[in-house]
Amino acid sequence: MQDVGHAVSTFGLNNQGLKDIKTAYWNMSASRLVEMAIARGEGNLARGGSLVTLTGQHTGRSPHDRFIVEDDETRDEIWWGDVNRPISSAHFDNLYEKMLAHYKGKDAFVQDCYAGADTNYRLPVRLVTENAWHNLFVRNMFIQPDGSELGSFEPSFTVLQAPSLLADPEADGTTSGTFIVVNLAKRLVLIGGSAYAGEMKKSIFSIMNFLLPPRDVLPMHCSANVGSAGDSAIFFGLSGTGKTTLSADSSRTLIGDDEHGWSPDGIFNFEGGCYAKTINLTLETEPEIFETTRTFGSIIENVMMDDATRELDFFDTRYSENGRVAYDISQIPNASETGMTGHPKNIVMLTCDAFGVLPPVSQLTSDQAMYHFLSGYTAKVAGTERGLKEPAATFSTCFGAPFMPRHPTVYAKLLGEKMAAHGAKCWLVNTGWSGGGYGVGDRMKIAYTRAMVNAALDGRLESAGFDADPNFGVMVPTSCPDVPGDVLNPRNTWSDGSAYDSQARDLTQRFEKNFVQFESHVTDGVKAAAIHAAA
Repeated sequence: MQDVGHAVSTFGLNNQGLKDIKTAYWNMSASRLVEMAIARGEGNLARGGSLVTLTGQHTGRSPHDRFIVEDDETRDEIWWGDVNRPISSAHFDNLYEKMLAHYKGKDAFVQDCYAGADTNYRLPVRLVTENAWHNLFVRNMFIQPDGSELGSFEPSFTVLQAPSLLADPEADGTTSGTFIVVNLAKRLVLIGGSAYAGEMKKSIFSIMNFLLPPRDVLPMHCSANVGSAGDSAIFFGLSGTGKTTLSADSSRTLIGDDEHGWSPDGIFNFEGGCYAKTINLTLETEPEIFETTRTFGSIIENVMMDDATRELDFFDTRYSENGRVAYDISQIPNASETGMTGHPKNIVMLTCDAFGVLPPVSQLTSDQAMYHFLSGYTAKVAGTERGLKEPAATFSTCFGAPFMPRHPTVYAKLLGEKMAAHGAKCWLVNTGWSGGGYGVGDRMKIAYTRAMVNAALDGRLESAGFDADPNFGVMVPTSCPDVPGDVLNPRNTWSDGSAYDSQARDLTQRFEKNFVQFESHVTDGVKAAAIHAAA
C-alpha cells in the first residue's frame, strides 16, 4: 500500500481490515481533491469554480436499503420496524468481506474528521471512499481536525463507501444491490451501490442519534442560528420545508443548517458544512446559499450545466428535483466560528402543508409541541416521486424518523425536559400552500414566512392577539408585521370555505390515525393536546 497525502495517521487502514490498497490518499486538501476528481472523470467545473457531479440512479437517500445489525447491544435499544430494519451479524460480515475484497488493488481516499463541535461530545470518524469527489464531500460536511491531530488520529467509527460495489440480495440479506449497513458493536458503516453522498452524512447522524441520548444530549434534525443578543433558535423540519433557507439569515449568526445536539450547556452543530437543496434557487430569494454555488470547493449534485458557458440551471430538474450544493459552512458570511451557542429561546417546527389548511404560523403549548414533534408532519406533492398524483401526508416522527434509531419518545421526553428547564417557546410554521391545496393555491411567499419567523424570534408576535384554530387547537396570531392580515387565517384565503373545512377535517383525521402508535407512551397532557376533527 502506498500512502500519499497530508498527515497520514499511524492508526492505519489495516485497523479497518483494508489491505493491498493501490494508493491511499490521506486527508487531501480541497484543491487536490477537485483536481483529482476532474482528472478521474468524476465531475467538471462550473462558472465560479464549483465541482459539478452526477450521482447516477440514486439522487436521494435509499431508506429501504438501510439496515442496523441486530445483536446483543442493539436488540433492546433500537426502534425496529420499517425505518430501522434489522440485519444479521452474519450478513454484515459477508458484506464486510466483500467490501475489503473490492478495495484490493484500488485507490482509496481517506478523510479523518469529527462529528460534533462540542469537544465534550465529539465523535472521531474516518470515511474511506473510492471516489475523490465523495472525499471532498465529507471534507466539506464534517469538522476538520487541527493538522497536529491527524498523525495520531484514531476513529471511533469508520465508514467504508463503494458506489460500484453491489450486494447480492439473496446471499447478503438486503432488499437490492444497494446497501447502507450500520454495525454499532463493530463501529463500522458499509455503503455500497449508491453514489448519493448524503448517505454518508446521514449514517453518521444516525450514530450520533444513538449515542447521545444516554448522555442527556438531545440529537436534532434541525438548523440553528443566534441573534445579536444571544437569542438562539432552532428550526426542526423535513427536507423541503425551509430548514436551511430560513436559518441562513444575514441578520443572525448561523450555527448550522441540519444536525445539532442540545446538551446541558447549549446547542452545538454536528457538522462543519451545509447540504442545501438547489431547486429554483435564485440570488434574490436565497443570496447566501446562491453564492456558495459559484465558489471553489463547493460540490453541485445533479444540476444541469451548460457545457459552453458553465452556467448552472437550478430550474431544470431533468436529473432530479433533489439537486444539492455541499459547502463548508465558512462560506456563509455570518456563520459561527465555534458551531456552538446557548440554550434556545425559540423552537420553530416547520411543515410544508400541501393541503393548504394549517395556519402559516401559530404558537404551541409544551404539550402541543410534544404532539407535533412526535407527529413530524409534512406533505409530499405530486411529481416529486414516481406515481404520486396528488399530495400525500407524511409523518416522520421527530422530524427525522429515518435517522432516529431509538424509540421516538426517548427524543420527545428529552425535548420536553429541556423546553421546561430553559423556558423555550415553540412555534409551528407552515411553509406550504395557502388559498387551496397544491395545484389550486399558491406556495407561501418566502418573504412572508421570513417576516413571521422574525416576528416570533424578536418577540413582536407576543404582543399580537391570538385566536385558537378550530381544527388544530393551536394559537394563531391575529396580526404580524409585513404580512397581510388575511394570510394568517388559512380559511380566509380559500374561495370556498366549506371546501377548506372538508380538507381540514381530512387532515386532522390523518393526524389522529398516525398518533395512535404513541398514545400509550405519552403523558395525559400530550394526549389532551392531540387534535380532533371538527364536528
